[in-house]
Amino acid sequence: MGHAGMAATTIRYLRSTGALPAAEPVEALPRPDLRAVGEDERGPLDPAEFRRVLGHFASGVTVITATTADRSPAGFACQSFASLSLDPPLIAFMVARTSTTWPKIAEAGSFCVNILGAHQGELCRGFAVSGADKFAGVEFDAAPVSGAPRLNGAPAWLDCTIHAVHTGGDHLIVVGRVNALNADEDGAPLLFHQGKFGQFVR
Repeated sequence: MGHAGMAATTIRYLRSTGALPAAEPVEALPRPDLRAVGEDERGPLDPAEFRRVLGHFASGVTVITATTADRSPAGFACQSFASLSLDPPLIAFMVARTSTTWPKIAEAGSFCVNILGAHQGELCRGFAVSGADKFAGVEFDAAPVSGAPRLNGAPAWLDCTIHAVHTGGDHLIVVGRVNALNADEDGAPLLFHQGKFGQFVR
């Protein structure tokens, strides 16, 4: 039995004796307010050099969308996205505290992660622009649970509710619980590397 199995067995035993309370559903944490980064939080690294080095990590690209309180669509391009947990099914993405779109998504309480395909570079650029009408000319339908915009042509999507939000420097770490999802098995992903879009070649 590995360390994880031993730990699980110990926890079950302690709960059976009453030494530990029964497992409770995990409640979402309060959402932190947006705030400026304090001087005591700034590190000695040059931000440009930090960005240059991290640019060597290739990633996929998503668009996070939601339907706002007035029923209008909101969304932004997001490179910082990852799967987090299988049980329960959780994902995470990171968003800048200065984002003007995030408060709308936070208020909605739910969102759709649209994983972009290799042909959607221009669509991504449109959602990366601040202040523009990002949905002009963009076709979408409603995700089945949240009703958030599900972008046409995206090879995969995940319909989520906000589970928790944590602070992470000048960004927020948003954890979402997946309620519905689907993918096109033949869809090639859009990749981002060193400031440029690319494709995965099989």
